Amino acid sequence: MIQYKKLFMKLNWSKYLLVLCLLSGVHFDANSQSKRKSTGATKKTTKKVTSKHSNSQLLDVNVSALKADTLIVPPPPPPASPKDPFAFDSIKMSLRPDAIIDRSSIKTRTPLDYEYIREDDAWYRERVWREIDIREKMNLPFRYKAEDDNGSQRFLNIILHAIKKGDITAFDPTVDDRFTTPMTIAKVGEVISGRCDSVSVIDWTKDPTGSKGIFKDSVVCKEFNPEEIVKFRIKEEWVFDKESSKMVVRILGIAPIKTYVDENTGTVQGESPLFWVYYPDLRPILATYEVYNGKNLGAKMSWEELFESRYFSSVIVKSSIENPYDLYIKQIIKDDLLRLYEGENIKSKIFNFEQDLWSY
Repeated sequence: MIQYKKLFMKLNWSKYLLVLCLLSGVHFDANSQSKRKSTGATKKTTKKVTSKHSNSQLLDVNVSALKADTLIVPPPPPPASPKDPFAFDSIKMSLRPDAIIDRSSIKTRTPLDYEYIREDDAWYRERVWREIDIREKMNLPFRYKAEDDNGSQRFLNIILHAIKKGDITAFDPTVDDRFTTPMTIAKVGEVISGRCDSVSVIDWTKDPTGSKGIFKDSVVCKEFNPEEIVKFRIKEEWVFDKESSKMVVRILGIAPIKTYVDENTGTVQGESPLFWVYYPDLRPILATYEVYNGKNLGAKMSWEELFESRYFSSVIVKSSIENPYDLYIKQIIKDDLLRLYEGENIKSKIFNFEQDLWSY
């Protein structure tokens, strides 16, 4: 009996094993089919994805090719901006009183108002244009270039400082000298410094010895040099006021003159005013700046007092006396010495007119 039971148990276990084998085979077949379906789907998706990637790559290649084509001829570099012509305006302030005495009152000075002249009382009127050469001994204070708490003391820098702050307006001299066309601050800086020029220079990186003759374009910008301005032009009017019975002179405008010299030969090519400023607008500013006095620093006058007292040397270059064509003397008389004589002749005519009004 025991043997039959053992045999029966063995047969049951063999049935169980057979059933498990059949079930595992069916499950493996189902998994393999599902894997085949999933791999097929992934292959299709990967094909689509790769096709998308290939299109994008082609697009990127085309774009890069277009970019490369556009960069074959690069645009010219923008011209370098010249050095700031108003760089002199950055003056450091003194942190302690720079004098024994209190000099703060100079900054609060105001000029006296002009005496009013009626049109009917202006019995005699003539206009005169003068040039002040600051290289003359009497005009050397115009070249004084010290620095103070209120800025550079050079006369030209005083004017440029006022233009930069917007206290006065610069007018274009190429149009006329009647103060009709204002100039911007940027235009003033361009006029006094000049534009940038493109020149060919040796490319020392590719040609260290300079024997191959390899050149490259370089942008050169000229810097503003106040030493180049050695003349100022003054436009003034002489009026005989019959109400007060005296000759009155009033300055209308001031213009710095720039002399253009050929760099190669050193010959003077010509002169031209850089800009005009209206003197009545400039008077309050000039009253706050003192003129250099080499003999005594304690006996200084203001720039406004210098012009009103006529403490400068000048030469007449144009007048409205017997000048129907409105020409400068140099356009009529070519000899330098004769031009000086003509200027003195104009001065004598104005002086003699006033003197002839009186009987002694």
